[in-house]
Amino acid sequence: MGQRYNPPLQVIGFIATKLRDTDRGPEIRLQPFEAHVRMVEEAELVWVYGPRGHSLATVRIDDSVARGGVIVRDIVSLSTTDVVRLVRTNDADRPIITPAHA
Repeated sequence: MGQRYNPPLQVIGFIATKLRDTDRGPEIRLQPFEAHVRMVEEAELVWVYGPRGHSLATVRIDDSVARGGVIVRDIVSLSTTDVVRLVRTNDADRPIITPAHA
């Protein structure tokens, strides 16, 4: 099982939606280069590992996000300045990331 290059990303923004908003749910926005490095595509489901747990979120590619950063939406275990790692859900040979390995 090979290790993939998966550098950490810093949360640089947080979007909290309201109940009446039509576009809701956990989402992570990142720059096209960062998505390419991690081999993730638009609307793909990924695990987001943070300091207080992990969550599933959909990916949105956004050119306005700074390199090395992500903007998260509706992931309550994260806040700005947290450092996170993304892991694809459909990767059969992906390494398991636990707090001891993060």
